[in-house]
This record gives sequence, C-alpha cells and structure tokens, in this order.
Amino acid sequence: MSIQRILIVEDEPLIAMMLEDFLDALGKQPVETCDSVQSALAVIAQQPIDAAILDINLSGGEKSWPVADALAEKDIPFVLSSGGDEVAEGHAGRPRLDKPYTMDGVEKALNSLSHSGEGQGA
Repeated sequence: MSIQRILIVEDEPLIAMMLEDFLDALGKQPVETCDSVQSALAVIAQQPIDAAILDINLSGGEKSWPVADALAEKDIPFVLSSGGDEVAEGHAGRPRLDKPYTMDGVEKALNSLSHSGEGQGA
C-alpha cells in the first residue's frame, strides 16, 4: 500500500504547519489539517485519505479517540501522537509518534504504517 494522502489532526497551528512541511519534504500530500474531532470526522467521511497522524490531546480537553475509531472502522492506518503516554483500549498496538516531532520520526512512523499491512485503503 502506498501512503501518500495524509490527514493531520493537530490543534497547535505551528506544529500542524511543521507537520505539513515535513510531509511535503517526504513527498506526501497533507490532505487536510483538522484541529477538532468534528472537523476530522467530516474529512474522513468526505475525502479519500491513505493514513492519518492524530494528536491524542486536542484543545479544550477533547481527545481524538472518536477519530481513531472512525479510521479503524474504515481500515485506514494511523499514527497516534502525544507528549504523554495515553493509550485507549483498542488502539494500544498503533504506531506512536512522540513529541517533539522530527522529520526522521514522522518518516519512520509513516513507514511503519506502509509496512505493517494495516489499513488496505480508503
């Protein structure tokens, strides 16, 4: 599976922009950047995506678990991101991308998705 179109769920604008730049440099296409569960679920329902990078903790105490569930339901692979060590039941085996982000870390996380056999496409 070729992972090219990536959804970013990140509530910090500067961090989201940095992720977009990393994806561009890695030859990937950031499909959309969402800062809430609601906006991410809308993108998942309306646009084809190959994978996603999900910040677990969003603004206002919102958690991105409903987005993770929606992606898993559609068999779309994703990476969980956090500065902490939260893991929700049912997503414990997902690849992790720890903050602060590095291009090498993002590349390794996305490579782990394409080699894991998870998610056979949207």
